[in-house]
Formats: sequence, structure tokens, C-alpha cells
Amino acid sequence: MIASVRGTVTATGPDLAVIEVGGVGLAVHCAPGTLAELRVGQTARLATSLIVREDSLTLYGFADDDARALFELLQTASGVGPRLAQAVLAVHTPDAVRKAIANADTAALTRVPGIGKKGAERLVLELRDRIGPVSIGPDGVGGVTGGAWPEQVRQALVGLGWTAGQADQAVAAVAETIEGPTPPVPVLLKQAIRLLGRTR
Repeated sequence: MIASVRGTVTATGPDLAVIEVGGVGLAVHCAPGTLAELRVGQTARLATSLIVREDSLTLYGFADDDARALFELLQTASGVGPRLAQAVLAVHTPDAVRKAIANADTAALTRVPGIGKKGAERLVLELRDRIGPVSIGPDGVGGVTGGAWPEQVRQALVGLGWTAGQADQAVAAVAETIEGPTPPVPVLLKQAIRLLGRTR
């Protein structure tokens, strides 16, 4: 597998860049945000993922290793291929994707062309437990505990007798109230119980 490439950018197009490495020009498919950072004639380093098909070898490029790892994780969900995974990262930052999946924010996921409501629900269902740390806070910055708290609060609520759907709604509502560093899990759990107390 080609994990990364470093070389001179010799050309850019609507969806790919050509990077010359040791005299060989590699066509690397990139999202618009990644392409916008590249300049012809300058050296660039891209994290890459090589997709091998029966009739093609396609190299996808990313600004960093985190985006590449998420690209590869997204493809483990049913019905998600490399083009759709890259479309997700073209619309959202990796942190925003993780936050949307951790909080079951299907509205954010359906903003990606090619993902409908059922597809978004499937992404949440299949990837929630594997999505990794989530930064919670303004613009995805400032989360201290990361992706652990939504699942901890959700499991606690289900253990206390609420349905998974009610727990998901409460976690999403609590997430929207967080500004700055994430409070301790017990504080968040109390807040969720208070919210659910009105609807039980």
C-alpha cells in the first residue's frame, strides 16, 4: 500500500493533482479542500490510500493521516465506496464527521451528495462504536474527553430504562448545549436525565 507521497506538484485539475515522485507523475484524487492547498511547482506531502480494483489502481490523497484513516473507516460501512467516502470528507472535516456519527446527527450526514436518510442511519449504526475520539466544542475544538462521553451517557440512560432512541435524542440535545471544555460525564448524564424527565 502507498501510505503517503511527497514530491513536486506538476498539475492540478478539478478532482486530482499530479505529484512527481522520483521522476514518476502520480495522479492523486483529492477533495476540493485538499486541492486548494496545493500549488503547482511546490513540494507537497499527501497521506494516500490506494484502492485496487480488477481494472484499475486509484490513489486518493488527503491533507493528513487522520483524514485518510477516516476515509478508510467510512468504506467499512455497507454501501460506502471510495467516491462516497471522499464526498463525505469534501463536505465535512474529519472532526465534524466523527461528531455527526457519535451524536447520530443524520441531518449533517445527509448534506453529503449521495447519502440519504437510510444511508446516514446505517453509517451511525455501523460506525458509532469505531469512530474514535470526538472533539466537542466551537468549530470542533476544545473537547477534552472526546468521543467517550456520548456513548457513556447513552449506555447509562439505556441502563436506567430509557430506549436507545430516547437516549440518542438526549445525548444530541446535551451536545448542543456544550460550549468550551466538555463537562464531566456525571454532569452530562444528570443533564440528559433532566431533559428526559420532561418526556418520560
